[in-house]
Amino acid sequence: MSYLPLILQIVLAVVAILAAVYDYRFRRIPNWLTLSGVLLGLGLNSFLFGWGGLRTAGLGLGLAFLVYFPLYLLRGMGAGDVKLMGAVGSLVGAANGFGIFIIRNILGGVIAIILLFGRGRFGKTFRNVGYMLTEMIALRAPYLKREELDVKSPKAVTLPHGVVIGLGSLVFLVAAAIWAPR
Repeated sequence: MSYLPLILQIVLAVVAILAAVYDYRFRRIPNWLTLSGVLLGLGLNSFLFGWGGLRTAGLGLGLAFLVYFPLYLLRGMGAGDVKLMGAVGSLVGAANGFGIFIIRNILGGVIAIILLFGRGRFGKTFRNVGYMLTEMIALRAPYLKREELDVKSPKAVTLPHGVVIGLGSLVFLVAAAIWAPR
């Protein structure tokens, strides 16, 4: 975890909050927001740190797509979530982006468990996870035979990833302010 300059902290916070609000209210993340985040990440890192900053931002963007695009292809999340993590990665770089990924996973897991217990779907979800693993080992898309595994299906229990990505980004900013060396 490394400390971010104030301007990057502000831009990350604004992008995270706007994405969380949009995803919660409309279940989508607008392209203007994700594209602005990517361009600001590339531009600000280049301005602040030169070619090394552009490289850091590019690696953050690339790592986010490398991790999240396969989840989109498996219909585990929407394209806006992938683009949002790309924007976050371009703002913070690959190492910090990985930290946000870990924080996001922990927060998302806790929220998902609460959501599943609240809807009485915990047992079914455990069975679905097993099914998904066996289908992926067999190189088959799990959503083809079980509609509730497609994030686009009304039968799916979905979690607005933009909200969790936004929360994870904000938790990262607080943690970096406390623990990251300056």
